[in-house]
Amino acid sequence: MAVMCKFFGVSRSGYYAFVHRLGKPEKDAALAELIAQQRERSLRTYGYRRMWLWLKRQNIFRNPKTVLRIMKKYDLLSEIRRRRKWQQMGQQVHKYKNLLNRDFHADKPNSKWVTDISYIHTKQGVLYLSVIRDIYDNSIVAYKTGTEQTVNLILDTIRLAIKQEKKKVAAELQLHSDQGAQYASQAYFELTKTYGITPSMSRRGNPYDNAMAENSFSILKTECIYRLKPANFSEANEMIDRYIHFYNHDVMYRGWITPKNITS
Repeated sequence: MAVMCKFFGVSRSGYYAFVHRLGKPEKDAALAELIAQQRERSLRTYGYRRMWLWLKRQNIFRNPKTVLRIMKKYDLLSEIRRRRKWQQMGQQVHKYKNLLNRDFHADKPNSKWVTDISYIHTKQGVLYLSVIRDIYDNSIVAYKTGTEQTVNLILDTIRLAIKQEKKKVAAELQLHSDQGAQYASQAYFELTKTYGITPSMSRRGNPYDNAMAENSFSILKTECIYRLKPANFSEANEMIDRYIHFYNHDVMYRGWITPKNITS
């Protein structure tokens, strides 16, 4: 045994530890298999934060960092390209305090909004969906789609939301987002200032703060996009229009999707 260990360049304790592990399943294998299955169902778009939220809805409770570690270990990370940092010359980067801070409660409509961008996959390519959601009643205030993930897609969503809710917006309206480049841009800063909107941003690496915005995408994709599989942008837009209309007008349906359900 000593000769073999010396020949292969391993210690005797290392060899016995290896033998002891033989025949034993990997510690994270079962959870990795569940994650792998959901990864395929989500068209390989789920990052570790969304995968963590999905596991939580299945009553599987793990630390977000544990989910990230397993997804890295088994090569199960999202295939969606990560948002690039805002590097255009002449653009001033803005960061905002996390005013929301997981307080998913609003006393009146249009006082706290959350916003985010997601990806809708079609055979024609990727359609980007920008959404603003009202924390008060979980409704979708405004949404826009586009074939490019630009700051203009975000700005148009805000303009549409203000136009539709013009007479109802609270004097102190908070708009919460993650730290995506579009939300840190000078154009975003100027538009929110024009409308008297107070921006709020998630802390880096915190999956809780923007859970409500991400949850709306998860519902839309699970109950609509993944089932019907749009072939092109036109079909995807029609599906999104129909589903959001249904979602916004079915109060009983929206009622069970509460902040407590998302973050508890």
